[in-house]
Amino acid sequence: MPKLLRQIIAVVIGIIIGSCVNMALVTFSPALIPPPAGVDVTNAESLKQSIHLFQPQHFIMPFLAHALGTFSGALVAYLLAVSHHKQLAFGIGAFYFCGGLAASFMIPAPAWFITLDLLLAYLPMAWLAVWLGFRLRPATTISRG
Repeated sequence: MPKLLRQIIAVVIGIIIGSCVNMALVTFSPALIPPPAGVDVTNAESLKQSIHLFQPQHFIMPFLAHALGTFSGALVAYLLAVSHHKQLAFGIGAFYFCGGLAASFMIPAPAWFITLDLLLAYLPMAWLAVWLGFRLRPATTISRG
């Protein structure tokens, strides 16, 4: 398989895995931390009208979804890449950061959560994935003739 194709596949699979982790956590979060009574978390208008009812614990799962989705996607891309592992992992982090930035304009949330989310859930998680990926990936030996 050509190197460029493998790099592209690593990024695509990283984005898919990260999205699946994110969506799984978002989907199951109401079962773990129920939203305030009468709030439909699947409806942006309902969120806008009732965001004042949310307490800090209601933002734990969205943060974890963003952080763990980014981490898992970046780690998968790092491990599958042929080269430029670090750059691809940070590319995944930047991709999800852009999504988080866009979401901060579309989905109502307190400023403290948006700040925390944008500063800690994306690029630091990509860095953590690079750190772990470096330790998990077998060292390549260089033979010097």
